[in-house]
Formats: sequence, structure tokens, C-alpha cells
Amino acid sequence: MDATQPQALAEQLAKLRADYLARLPAELAALQALAGAVQGGEGDRACLEALHQRLHKLAGSGGTFGLAALSAAARGLEQRIVAWLAGKPDPVDATACRALAVELAGLGQWVGQTAGETVGKIAAPSSVIPAPNALRSAGKAIRVWVMEDDAALGEQLARQLESFNYRVQLFTRIDEAERAARSESPDMLIMDVMFEAEGRNATEALADFPALRALACPLLFITSADDFESRVRAARLGAVGYFLKPIDIPRLVNRMGQLVEQLSAPPQRVLVVDDDADLAAHLCLVLRAADMVAEVLRQPETIMDELASFQPDLVLMDMHMPRYTGPELAGVIRQHDKWTGLPIVYLSAETDLERQIAAMRRGGDDFIIKPVSDAQLVAAVRVRVERARQLADQINKDSLTGLLKHASIKEVASKEIRRARRTGKPVTLAMLDIDHFKSVNDTYGHAAGDLVISALATLLRQRLRQSDHLGRYGGEEFLVVLPECAGAAAQRLLDDIRQRFANLRFSYDGQNFSCTVSAGHATSCNAVPDDAANEAVVVAGDADLLAAADAALYDAKRGGRNRVCAAVLEARQGEVPA
Repeated sequence: MDATQPQALAEQLAKLRADYLARLPAELAALQALAGAVQGGEGDRACLEALHQRLHKLAGSGGTFGLAALSAAARGLEQRIVAWLAGKPDPVDATACRALAVELAGLGQWVGQTAGETVGKIAAPSSVIPAPNALRSAGKAIRVWVMEDDAALGEQLARQLESFNYRVQLFTRIDEAERAARSESPDMLIMDVMFEAEGRNATEALADFPALRALACPLLFITSADDFESRVRAARLGAVGYFLKPIDIPRLVNRMGQLVEQLSAPPQRVLVVDDDADLAAHLCLVLRAADMVAEVLRQPETIMDELASFQPDLVLMDMHMPRYTGPELAGVIRQHDKWTGLPIVYLSAETDLERQIAAMRRGGDDFIIKPVSDAQLVAAVRVRVERARQLADQINKDSLTGLLKHASIKEVASKEIRRARRTGKPVTLAMLDIDHFKSVNDTYGHAAGDLVISALATLLRQRLRQSDHLGRYGGEEFLVVLPECAGAAAQRLLDDIRQRFANLRFSYDGQNFSCTVSAGHATSCNAVPDDAANEAVVVAGDADLLAAADAALYDAKRGGRNRVCAAVLEARQGEVPA
């Protein structure tokens, strides 16, 4: 968020609150009119249901816009209406109806009562949890600090990490790192738990050195201690990784790659489903201020179309809405296999535990009670999306490289080819294969082979755009999908990756070696409008383009390896080649 955005956010939130307060008298008048229509007879159910809907909305929105007392009073009345609708013992006679009307008329007294500090208060922009620092620029070198008092071990670890294209700075003394931290910050910190020469452990080091303690970057520990207390101390310091010596380098690099992906992940996408337009607008503003993408579902009947076009990471849904309830919409979502894993969180003023549990049984994953503070909302949404993405990664991604698995990357390729056909823009598929990989395994062992595979995966991640897709196709073979990328641009990109990979130096068990990679690519042609049938084009199908890229890869292998070859798509009748 730039310097002008917090003020703009504050102004938008203030306007929403002012608009809400301006409409509130009319809403309270409508409640009183409904209460006046309830006579305590058989024909009252429609009025009671309308009262329930309006009181439920008021209970949720009041606190959000700074009126916690109004929200609490509305919730109490809502619960009474729910009991009447359920046929609970209290008689719905004329006396009870008159008492209800009096209490509804008294709601206006709470309009001037503002909320407390944590719930119901319009959040200042600074109280909204900011998004983590993102590494969004393709090709940016990731800065890693290694703090290790064993100089030989530290230098060896630094060399190995540099093989994966990380920019590493080694510190053998804590005070050296402290001085550096006063003026700069790494993207990642790897730290030994014990500095034996100085007689300090990491807990003491971070307590005594404020600049190090203030670093806002992922922290990973390396250590020889595998006891529970050591791991608890690491957790208290916020460590996101704990690696035992001797270091399993592929595992460490894989974890580092996951962290880089998290830091550079696209913004989280949230679909808000709530019939209260004021509250939905407020929620979207707060989520957008936290660097998320938020949209409101305007028509519940179109929810499946909205999911397909918006592709949310999470649905934030009210429970009680007219026409279609939250559990009913969640049930519709769960009928589709593609969306069975989509997190659905109810955000509702419903406080009845049995109803909450029943709603979650019908497709929901969690329940947040309105009103909720802005910071709590952002934290709750963010952690649920991160967990869902991590679970999806475990299912869809290769454990060694963190890249998409064979089936997943093929599905992505098919999707991008279909998109290219619709938009008329090119897409390039590229196959890469590590040359003479079997000899690496035979000469240096499979652990060294894993090191080489991880290095190529890391290099590819660092050189590709955010819009590109990357998967481990099998063994030492990779598939890259480059949307809106023509053949000439793909050739330059792949050749740059080929040269960079050839320049990497691997060190394993005291032996140094290097590897090369071969690549082949195929590009679809631009499509043409339907009314230009005489202008023939080629837009290859999934299998055609993939087979062409694979054939180009084998041309590169037959041509001597360590090279990039482009496929030549043969023209078919009525078409011209790319």
C-alpha cells in the first residue's frame, strides 16, 4: 500500500459508515412496522421471518460500523424471534407482541453508543494486517544470510546454495550479522542454533541483538540437536524450518523454494456472499487494503459461474440470507468435484452452537461470528487461504522440487491452449531434459542427482514470469507453459536458462561437477476472428503441441545436447504454420 492509500481507505470506510447511519432510521422504522403487524395469530409467520432476516442483518452490521450496543440488542431480539418460529414455549400472544414492538422501538437509543476498541470499531488503516513482503519481480536474486560459526561448514553450505542461484552472505559471528542488519535485510535467514565459540544459543542471540530480532524474514535453523525442548525454542522464535546436521541440501532447498513461492504468491482471492450491501462493501475494502482481491456475489443463482470466472481461494458467506441460505449455497458448491476443497467460511451473527455445527456439516469449514474486527477478519482469511494453498501444493506438487506433478502440469497446459484458442494469443510449451543424467546418478549417487534436479527447478522458478507454469514431467524432464509468449521470445528465454544452468557448479561429498540441459519448444499460432475464415491459421491441440515440443527436445538431444530447438508445425489443409 503506497503512502496515499491509507488515507483513501480511511475516507472510504468513513463514507460507508456515514451512509449506513443515514439509512439506519429507515431500517429501524421498517422493523417497527413489521412488529406492529404481528398480532399473535396463525398468520404471523411471514412477518416473524421477515423480522428475523432484518434483525440478523442488523446484529451483524451494527458492530462492524461502530454500534456494538445496537448489534447486541438486535441479536437478543433475533434470538427471541427464532425461538417463536421454532415453536418454543413462550406464548406469542398480543402481550408478547406489544412488548416486542416496544423493544424494537427502543433500538434507536443505541445508535449513539459507540463500540469498544477491538470489535465493532471502524479500523484505522494501520490496524489492518498488511500483506507479507512480496518478491514479485521475475529473476530477482533471493538474498540469503547464513549464520554459522563453523567457517568451513558455512562456506560449504554457501557454495551449495549459490548453486541454486541464491545470493548468499556468510556470517561467522553474531555481532557481524547484527551490524549488517542495522542497514539491510535478507529475504531469508539460516542460523545455527548454537554458536559454540561465543557460548551463545540462538535464543540468547536474538534476545541480545535487536536488529537481528527485528528482521522480518523467514527464519530457518540448522542444528545437531533433535530434542523436543530445542524444537520448542525454535518454534517460540518463529522458525519456519528446522534442519539437522549433516544438512539434507535438497530438502533444505525445497523448503526455501516453498518459502520463496509463498512470498511471491499471487494475492489471495476472496468471494464475499452477503445480502447486506453495506457490510459486503466494508468487508471488501478491508480485504483489499490487506493486498487481497475481493469481490461480492450479487446474484446467488450465478455462484457457479462466478467461481469459474473469479477462481477464489476462499468463500466468505453469510448464513441467513433471503431466498437462499448460506448452507444451501455451500451444498450447491460441494456438488461439483472441482470445488470440494474450496474453503467456505461462514461469517454470521448466528450464535446458536447447534445451528453453527449444522451449517458446517452442510459444506462449511469454519464459523466466524459477526461483528468481527478488521484485523481479526484479515488474519482469519489469510491463514485459512495459506493452509488451503499448502494442502493443494502437497496434493499437486512434486515433493523434491515443489513443482506441479505430471498430471497437474498437463492439465494446466490444456487450459492455456484452450485460452490461446479463445483469445487468439500464442502459447508456447517447452520440454527440458538434463543431459546425461544417468551418469550423474551413477558417478555421484542419487542424492547428487536430486541436487541437480532441484537446482534446475529453482533456476526455472527464478527466470520465469509469474504468469508462466512449470512442472516436473517425469524423472529429470520438465514441462514449461508460457502463455502469450511467441516462439522467438521463448527461444531467447530458454537459451538464457540453458547457459545459466551450464554455469552452475555443484559440490557434493567433496567432488565438483557441472551439468547441461537440452530443450525443445512449440508455439501455437494466433487465432483469427470467426468472420476471417479465409485467413488460415494453426492452433494446435493439446496433444499436437506437446508432441511437437517433445520432438523438438529430441532434436536437441540428437544435435549434440546442451541446445534449444524449436518445433516446426506442419501446415494442414486450410491452415498456415506458425
